[in-house]
Amino acid sequence: MRRLFVCCLLFISLAAAAQTGIFGSVHGIVHDPQHRPIAGAHIFLRAGHSDLSFKTLSSADGAFSISNVPLGDYVLTVTEPGFADSTQTVTVSSNSMVTIHVPLDVASINQSVSVQAIQNAANIDTVTPQTQIDRIDIAHTPGADRTNSLAMVTDFVPGAYMTHDMLHMRGGHELSWLIDGVLIPNTNIASNIGPQIDPKDIDTLEVDRGSYSADLGDRTYGMFKIVPRTGFERNRDGELVLTAGNFYQTNDQLSLGDHTEKFAWYASLNGNRSNEGLQPAIPTPVNDHENGFGGFASLLYNHDPANQFRLITQARSDYYQIPKDPDPSDWENQLYDSSGLSDAERENDSYVALTWLHTFSAKTLTQISPFFHFNQANYQSNPSDVIDAQPAAVIADETGTYAGLQASISTVIAKNTITAGIYGYAQHESDLFGLVSSTPPINPVITAGVQEVFVEDNYKPASWLTLSAGERETHFAGAISETAIYPRIGIAVQIPKLNWVFRAFYGHFYQPPPLTTLSGSLLAFAQTNGDSYIPLHGERNEEHQFGVQIPFHGWLLDADTFQTEAHNFLDHNNIGESSIFIPITVQGALIQAWEVTLRSPHLWRYGQAHLSYSNQIAQQTGGITGGLICNGPSQNPGDPCYVAPGYSALDHDQRNTLNVGFNGNFPYRIFGSFNVYYGSGFSNGDQDPPSPYSGAYLPSHTTADLALGKDFGERYTLTLNALNVGNTRVLLDNSLTFGGFHYNDPRQLYAEFRYRFKF
Repeated sequence: MRRLFVCCLLFISLAAAAQTGIFGSVHGIVHDPQHRPIAGAHIFLRAGHSDLSFKTLSSADGAFSISNVPLGDYVLTVTEPGFADSTQTVTVSSNSMVTIHVPLDVASINQSVSVQAIQNAANIDTVTPQTQIDRIDIAHTPGADRTNSLAMVTDFVPGAYMTHDMLHMRGGHELSWLIDGVLIPNTNIASNIGPQIDPKDIDTLEVDRGSYSADLGDRTYGMFKIVPRTGFERNRDGELVLTAGNFYQTNDQLSLGDHTEKFAWYASLNGNRSNEGLQPAIPTPVNDHENGFGGFASLLYNHDPANQFRLITQARSDYYQIPKDPDPSDWENQLYDSSGLSDAERENDSYVALTWLHTFSAKTLTQISPFFHFNQANYQSNPSDVIDAQPAAVIADETGTYAGLQASISTVIAKNTITAGIYGYAQHESDLFGLVSSTPPINPVITAGVQEVFVEDNYKPASWLTLSAGERETHFAGAISETAIYPRIGIAVQIPKLNWVFRAFYGHFYQPPPLTTLSGSLLAFAQTNGDSYIPLHGERNEEHQFGVQIPFHGWLLDADTFQTEAHNFLDHNNIGESSIFIPITVQGALIQAWEVTLRSPHLWRYGQAHLSYSNQIAQQTGGITGGLICNGPSQNPGDPCYVAPGYSALDHDQRNTLNVGFNGNFPYRIFGSFNVYYGSGFSNGDQDPPSPYSGAYLPSHTTADLALGKDFGERYTLTLNALNVGNTRVLLDNSLTFGGFHYNDPRQLYAEFRYRFKF
């Protein structure tokens, strides 16, 4: 750790387009028809859906450079007296350096603007497969902008799906949210349901899927980089969103925003409720109400061209009833009797992050971000809960508090883009577990810390070749102490003329463990069920990935294959037949997949078309190594602690997942969208009677979502949404989490009204 920290200080002392987190850079050369450079040309880069803009001039050799550009879609305009204006679209990804050539035609008598083809080029600057979704995609995709919806991920990202009310991606649970470039830590994977930001507060979302550079942390299965609304899309504008539909659902928001040349702000308040919240235990939702409220704020201040300050903060509270099956004679209740339960979950989440971005030069950028995060999941049982004549009423109040710092510097030296930095936080975990009507539960308080240092170099010896190498060191100190030093290497090669980009990656990751622990009455209850508890160790992963990007007339096809081999695979399990979920680690897991995405051009006048497909196998092997473990390994197949040799399917394993959709723009300011989802069926954990499903996998399922809307002038928009139009009902899984079995959501019909106003 000390050696890497010295390396970081060395790179910082060099202080010689730097990018970090959610930022990229745009570079280019302006030339005339004879390819002679044009000096002093005016370069204007403006966001595709807001007033965020950047200005610069081309140098004597025609070159220009704009750093510190948040990821998203932009329109680049170049003007120079005596030449026709040139306009083209540019998509900026995180940690990318977009390089473009801008030819200017000599102006004719009839002045015209040269509009170049829409760009959706393959990215040569990274080996990470990425999917970018903007706020127009979110607003138009059926159901995606609802407060607790994750359709913005599952509809666009291969291998991402919801099962037992939790988002899974690439075969795992541990996912990272980077809000405004700041990694918000949360280790409570076994207890949280709600997302960490309202989709209506998002300007652009980039989902990274594996093959991470060293500066991106260790959550192997997925990273969500969010550029929130900043106010640059507003000019003393407010928006009121109101919805109403079946299941007495409503999902409402009031947002305000404004900006000047140097300052922008955005703030929102939201509230939601429905009689169909979590995935129901039977086709008809029972005891399934949910409601929540929250607020979000973003402030951005450009003090001068070299210094920018960004502040984001959120606070929200959610309440979920735990679905049940009220008929004791149903076959589901013969396997897991939820008929006598009346449980609920209350979740609270808030965070604040302050970022200072300092540009030393056009080639060097540093970021310093202190942050704070509070997360609480409180499971509330009815004191009369009984399952199989045993008391099942339990208390589970898990509260985590995190305070930390993220800092990095990125600089370009010759053909190297070097990034170095530190990340760390102190964690205070207070978990209250116990049985209702027993002796008072013990409330263990645990403190821990994570310190990480990283160094990464992207070397471009030629415009068609990128080599990356980095190393990240993590030290975790809690109930146990662990240190991991892991390398990551990658290569991206662009084929001339075809412009296809082939990429390959090999790397290791370490994911710090949750701090959950058991003691007192609940530990005694677990022991009566043949279980015990030992501290968790961090998950360690090895990843191989190969992929190719194929651009064609603005369309982009991305295909990849990967293998992730995990040791101490982090999962979760419930105590007995309760709904208390304790994190566990399994000896090993193996996830292998082929993935394909296809996207239409960004800022395409016809709309947005998308396809994502994953053929995935997610398996586990060996026994439980940490957390809630089974007492004593056994070689007897009839023993509860027996683990069969070899690999078996994880409870969320689904071999084939497909999403196809289109968000279209039509005449008379009408827009429409659809999304069709197909899943081949999740693994079946109960193959014996009375279960009617005897196969290794549960039934396949196909659902379709539709939306149709119209803008009435500049102020009003009305949208009609239909989710699961055919009301297809199917058992998704039987993993017993959050109320037992889980069926997919029933048909939902609702209308959304948007009113925009000045203040």
